[in-house]
Amino acid sequence: MKKHIVSFSGGKDSTAMLLMMIEKEIKIDEIIFLDTGAEFPDMYNHIKKVENYINRKIIILKAENNFEYMMLHYEKKKGKNKGQKGYSWPDFRNRWCTQYLKKSVISKYLKKYKNDEIIEFHGIAADEVERLNKNKEKNIRYPLAEWNISEKQALQYCYDKGFTWNGLYKNFDRVSCWCCPLKSLKELKILYKKYPELWTNLEEWDNKTYRKFRSDYSIKELSKKFEGERNELYNLQLLPFM
Repeated sequence: MKKHIVSFSGGKDSTAMLLMMIEKEIKIDEIIFLDTGAEFPDMYNHIKKVENYINRKIIILKAENNFEYMMLHYEKKKGKNKGQKGYSWPDFRNRWCTQYLKKSVISKYLKKYKNDEIIEFHGIAADEVERLNKNKEKNIRYPLAEWNISEKQALQYCYDKGFTWNGLYKNFDRVSCWCCPLKSLKELKILYKKYPELWTNLEEWDNKTYRKFRSDYSIKELSKKFEGERNELYNLQLLPFM
């Protein structure tokens, strides 16, 4: 038997994909969201809104421990760093968060369908060529790419349906984990300015861990940088016209 599973990240592409699949009456057996424990608060509201809109339940899966615990408190059991507390901040070479909080969770969950043929649907847009080329698996389909839907079109489609994420996409290109060190400096500056409660969390975590937030900046250094830029802009606004 075939099982049709929608991988729902909650972002613009997976949301557009899900709604379009329902409109086209494509078979969906389950809709799965992987909760890392580091999602934007507005994402949880978005998920509820989507559930109400489609009148279907979205299955929320979580790892045994969330991002904060694995980053700061998990004790490594083997290797040269045995006994060390926490994986610390992820980086390009060590995306432990993706492996532990997402890939291993969905893999474990889907084992219950070991006697079925699983077809997964992932929200990757047609203009995300690099991602599409990296993710070629026979049991995964990419409907947006099949329908030649771009990222911009997917976002507009969601907006037209009334889904706004409370403005997240006006500030960020990606709306996955708010604490990701792989965000651009531009996005981190927006996080600093517009989401002070989340930035405070970053400062607290950064003070408790051993690895620098980014190779070029710690959170403390970023706070100093962004505050200096804000003060400089404020002073420029006070300068009299010549």
